[in-house]
Amino acid sequence: MSLFIGVDIGGTKVLATAVSRSGRVVRTALRETPGRRVEARLVEDALTEAVQEIAGVRRVGAIGIAAAGFVDAQGERVRFAPHLPWQDEGVRAKLAERWSAPVVLDNDANCAARAELAYGAVGEADSAVVVTLGTGIGGALILDGEVIRGYNGMAGEFGHTQVVPGGRSCECGGTGCWEQYCSGNALTRFMRDKGVEDLAGAAITAAAEQGDPVALAAFAEVGEWLGVGLANLVASFDPQVVVIGGGVSAAGDLLLEPARAALRESLVGAAHRTVPPVVRAALGPEAGAIGAADLARQTFRSAGTRARARRRAARGTDRRR
Repeated sequence: MSLFIGVDIGGTKVLATAVSRSGRVVRTALRETPGRRVEARLVEDALTEAVQEIAGVRRVGAIGIAAAGFVDAQGERVRFAPHLPWQDEGVRAKLAERWSAPVVLDNDANCAARAELAYGAVGEADSAVVVTLGTGIGGALILDGEVIRGYNGMAGEFGHTQVVPGGRSCECGGTGCWEQYCSGNALTRFMRDKGVEDLAGAAITAAAEQGDPVALAAFAEVGEWLGVGLANLVASFDPQVVVIGGGVSAAGDLLLEPARAALRESLVGAAHRTVPPVVRAALGPEAGAIGAADLARQTFRSAGTRARARRRAARGTDRRR
């Protein structure tokens, strides 16, 4: 049986997974992302190492890439990536040639949304907003049970909507972007501004769970900004549910309770509408990789089905002749 692999590449880590057809993660491999200001080849080397560790000697059916960047409508190029060195890079074809395997490419949040729709927290809802909080913010929109990619393939880049005109500088080149106030980087900045230099990532979550007042204050502030941004998205799209994923979501209600409160306070007409529940993603930080593997499986299974249908039709034509 062929192996379908999903690879999630973000600002700090590369996560590769082998995923079963039911969405279960069978095996994982983790690498650090070399950084934004390095040669793209070094990022591709890290991807390759992770894929090779997962594949071993198994035959690979296809590989899905969930990239933290703006992926074009054709799923061929990463046009822009604030936290990666890919700029208008033909990632899909380059990796397919390097790996001698079929490759599909999409934005990481789109892949996470695909996974949560198929196996996770979206459940029976027909519409959802999915927000992933990691190094920055990723986002995706589900309408009528489908992930909406948009005309350019770049729908859902909520993290780079401006919430503070003239605010903090962002890696995208803009200022005041939502992810500068609500993300893993924002948590770390809050801690450093309070004089805590040695805590970042999961360590901040652990400190908050143990009652550290600075870490609790960090989640209160980031959670409030999360709710403010969500109010704009709910006002725009009126979804049935809001799903929060990514590594920062591991904090659970430490993050989500202030977000829910700020959403209700900031949302226009909140008293006259059903405010959607804000829930934690069911698949955790592996959602992007699971969705990428699912995209690869569905794409190349469909391609194989179409090819077999064409061959059967051709044989039928030959017999009629």
